[in-house]
Amino acid sequence: MLGAALTAGIGAAMPLGVASRAWASPGASSPMQLTLPRPTGPYPVGTVPLHLVDTSRPDPVAGPGRHRELMASVWYPARKAEDLPRAPWMAEGALRAFLADADFPLDPALGPLTAGHLGAPVHHTRHRLPVIVYSHGSGSHRGDHTIMAQELASHGYAVVTVDHTYNAFTEFPDGRVVTPGEVPMFPKDFAADLGFLLDCVEALAAGRNPDVDGKPLPQGLLGALDPRCIGAFGWSKGGTATALTMLADQRVRAGLSLDGPMQPTITADLDRPFMMMTAVFTRAAMPDVAAFWTHLRGWRLDIQADGAVHNSYGDNATLIPQAGKILGMTEQQIQDLIGTLDPARAVRIQQAYPLAFFDLHLRHRGGHLLEGPSVAFPEVKFLP
Repeated sequence: MLGAALTAGIGAAMPLGVASRAWASPGASSPMQLTLPRPTGPYPVGTVPLHLVDTSRPDPVAGPGRHRELMASVWYPARKAEDLPRAPWMAEGALRAFLADADFPLDPALGPLTAGHLGAPVHHTRHRLPVIVYSHGSGSHRGDHTIMAQELASHGYAVVTVDHTYNAFTEFPDGRVVTPGEVPMFPKDFAADLGFLLDCVEALAAGRNPDVDGKPLPQGLLGALDPRCIGAFGWSKGGTATALTMLADQRVRAGLSLDGPMQPTITADLDRPFMMMTAVFTRAAMPDVAAFWTHLRGWRLDIQADGAVHNSYGDNATLIPQAGKILGMTEQQIQDLIGTLDPARAVRIQQAYPLAFFDLHLRHRGGHLLEGPSVAFPEVKFLP
């Protein structure tokens, strides 16, 4: 959502032409590449893309005989990673389309690198890796919450992210770039993608490579995942899809929604742990979210950070301020997009709270962070 969010803000407060002139003004220092914060865990991070085809679902655009095609990535704790290249935040073609669609004048060469080393061997312990699947928001991409994905991987989780084709900016191995808008995609479609992703997790756990091109996988990945220890999280529409997936699939043991609107109304009860990090789509403002809360019959928690808006929980929190400075945006214009929550604090919140949630419910590692307000995070409120 970086390009779209910035374009919306600039369109309201500063014409794109002005932003472009600020970008190209004579004598200006060379813009710096955007960066993502390093994860805090003890392990280096590895990552690998996967090209997947769900043969149980026809492709709504490609025509007869074609099936749902997806790009995914696996993030995991690694070893011997230092000499391997770091993965980009987005594939180059997808990033170009992303920025062009938003009419956003940022050089794609400035896109950030992640902490994930491409193809690094998996770090093995006595136990298989707990797994978390991720669903992005509408019109976004699977890298949109890389801060969270690589943070969890650095603490010993395997995180599987997916582009929801036709509602995402995605690039396939043959160079095809698919953008949002060709067909409508609903939360139930996202949830169906997550269900298929869980099948792929089970394939990897059983030693089978689900990549349709037979791409070699990193050393140690096959057989490394624990299919009996799976969580899920998603942002916005992906938050709703996370809840729908849990209702349809018992394989997901715990779910986290990052400001999900929970539309359409979810009326079934959910008996497994669920946590909401809300900002705009709160129970007070959204009847669907309030109704969903009443159907949570297991462990539940709703937290909200002071000053947070919809873009505060994700990579936008740190990338928008960096891009805004390159474009000459004012502090107020940046705050209009990401809220008044300090970007550095937003990063720490999205590193700490999801990790604490999944540690508690997937690894049974107790901690105090989720028990109530913390002096370390005074801006985080626990909503009754």
